[in-house]
Amino acid sequence: MVASAAAPTATVLVVEDEEALRFTLSHNLRREGYDVITVARGDDALTVARDRKPDLILLDLMLPGVDGIQVCRLLRRDLQVPIIMLTALGGEGDRVAGLDTGADDYLAKPFGMKELLARVRALLRRAGPRTLPAFAANVVVSGDLTLDRDRHEARRDGRAFHLKPKEFELLLFFAEHPGRVFSREQILDEVWGYDFDGGPRTVDVHVRWLRQKLEAEPAEPVRLRTVRGAGYIFEG
Repeated sequence: MVASAAAPTATVLVVEDEEALRFTLSHNLRREGYDVITVARGDDALTVARDRKPDLILLDLMLPGVDGIQVCRLLRRDLQVPIIMLTALGGEGDRVAGLDTGADDYLAKPFGMKELLARVRALLRRAGPRTLPAFAANVVVSGDLTLDRDRHEARRDGRAFHLKPKEFELLLFFAEHPGRVFSREQILDEVWGYDFDGGPRTVDVHVRWLRQKLEAEPAEPVRLRTVRGAGYIFEG
């Protein structure tokens, strides 16, 4: 069979705990010419995705270990890979939760294989060659700030300034989501991780430290502002 012209050498990570469906998905993707990696658990998906850096991920919502929502949320912190969420739960709330977490597309089971393959091709076309977005994935620019993810280096107006590791991760998260309000709980989940057992006060302390380095008047911040009763917003 002639391999699909869309992305014949792309690597697809299939994260599915149902063995029969996992086999069916991998079989059809390989017939289309894709390289396929399969795992059955959410924690394994995190390890493999970060190590192998696939071009696209098919991610089941209900998984042992770490569920699909958490996998998607955690991967979005350091990978820009397209993600298609797969689930037997077809309610609107589940679709919205998956997409809000960072999934690029959503398919409810049972789905047609032709439709799934078409969506895979479409997402890979939009993503383009992996080499094209590499700079964008590694370096985030927000106003006068430049954050290099690989080097953990922060610059303002071209001049490097020191950030502690968690300060850098927090600023990177805000810079990637300018103009959006995040609660302390959301920030803890995204930056510190779902298994962090500290409290919201941790976020307040790190925000205060960032303001001391970013704001002309830390007591009256204009870039990293508090939204009363809601959380924090970064204006870039």
